[in-house]
Amino acid sequence: MGEYKDLEKKIKMKRKNSWENLKDGERKKVFSFSEEYKNFLKEVKTERENVDKVVQMAEEEGFKPLSELKDGHNKYYAVNHNKNLALIVLGKEEIKNGFNLIASHVDVPHIDIKMNPIYESEEMAMMKTHYYGGIKKYHWVSRPLELHGVIIKNDGEKVELTYGSEEDEGVFVIPDVLPHLSRKVQKKEKLLRSFEGEKLHAIAGSIPIDDEDIKEKIKFNVLKVLNEKYDIVEEDFVSAELKLVPAGEPRFVGFDKSILGSFGHDDRICGYTSSKAIFDIENPKKTSINFLADKEEIGSEGRTGMQSWFFLEIVGELLQHQEGSYSDLKLKKMLRKSNVISSDVGAAVNPLFKNVHDNQNAPKFGGGISLVKYTGARGKAAANDADAEFVGRVRRLWNENNIDWQIGTLGKVDEGGGGTVAKFLAKYNMNVVDAGTPLLSMHSPFELASNVDIYSTYKAYKVFFEKME
Repeated sequence: MGEYKDLEKKIKMKRKNSWENLKDGERKKVFSFSEEYKNFLKEVKTERENVDKVVQMAEEEGFKPLSELKDGHNKYYAVNHNKNLALIVLGKEEIKNGFNLIASHVDVPHIDIKMNPIYESEEMAMMKTHYYGGIKKYHWVSRPLELHGVIIKNDGEKVELTYGSEEDEGVFVIPDVLPHLSRKVQKKEKLLRSFEGEKLHAIAGSIPIDDEDIKEKIKFNVLKVLNEKYDIVEEDFVSAELKLVPAGEPRFVGFDKSILGSFGHDDRICGYTSSKAIFDIENPKKTSINFLADKEEIGSEGRTGMQSWFFLEIVGELLQHQEGSYSDLKLKKMLRKSNVISSDVGAAVNPLFKNVHDNQNAPKFGGGISLVKYTGARGKAAANDADAEFVGRVRRLWNENNIDWQIGTLGKVDEGGGGTVAKFLAKYNMNVVDAGTPLLSMHSPFELASNVDIYSTYKAYKVFFEKME
């Protein structure tokens, strides 16, 4: 019996709460790191704001634009249409031997404003919207919202707009129906269908302009306010990117403040931790690249999604600089030797909805970064499904460097599922696996992450950049 117990200790998978693994002084580092991330989230509520902020951070860390690429300096960044960012630390080895890449997405589920949004109804001015990504629509009603984005005027001038974040500014609200009158219009509907997308209209104002010649007085008054504040006209909404996001700041959760609640953890949490990780390395063996992508929540499409040519343009330029020449064959050989973490969040076991998870294969709050061999939906559809050999290399790397990690899947087999950017990178024949911070209430306006998992994610990414071969 004694021999069996010794064998069991040796071969049984270890699953321990990461808080218990913290060494002296590390708990303070955990909270300090989360406080910095919390302050980051206060400033960043759109992908443009995210890229702008990380560029500012990168420049403070000595990163220069890739257009200034030259021998003797090894830290660079490149921006694509204000929504993609590549952070690069050149390694000791030539890039033709491959590189280590961490790719996150910085777009998050939110509500977009339509191109012709403002109308008047029942003595109120309203704004029409189109939701972005996989939201539960009822999460967004009867809560204060801010407006963030840009407007390109007819003369080409760009107007950056943020409204609702200051106390002296109004917020926006999508009004719900009172429970006394909802029996027919909502209660017969399933929960997720009780609020249609075409009903997600936000209140924009209710004061009419004092002018008898104006037909829609309240709508006109709202447009007048916008014109006076931003010098825009109604047609300018056509060339705008305006988003409604939750008003308010991130907050720590619980008596022990062990959890950080915020809008946008998915996937800014991975973009932030990977950016901090690449800032904190100096001379890695392999070139390290941190890539912040857009449009993941709607399939990684478009010129700023992971499927665009921008990523290949960046690595191709690095290859040409070091080799003195470029060819598709050289590029493909380099990509084949490269290692990738698709850094996206995981679905932690929810104590109120445990039945949607395979508990034995699901990440837990406080268990460290979640290593996910495959995502996809029902039969691994649209998954990357990482090679066992590469998963083994990542596992060994993290074990050897005392990283708290755990395995993860995205729910029970027939429950649902989801995807990441992994499959778009795997098509280049690179080694790719998913790994990120476990969350509760994913895709809601207030997602939850354990502070210790956030810190574990940062440490795991830093080791990957420094030591993955």
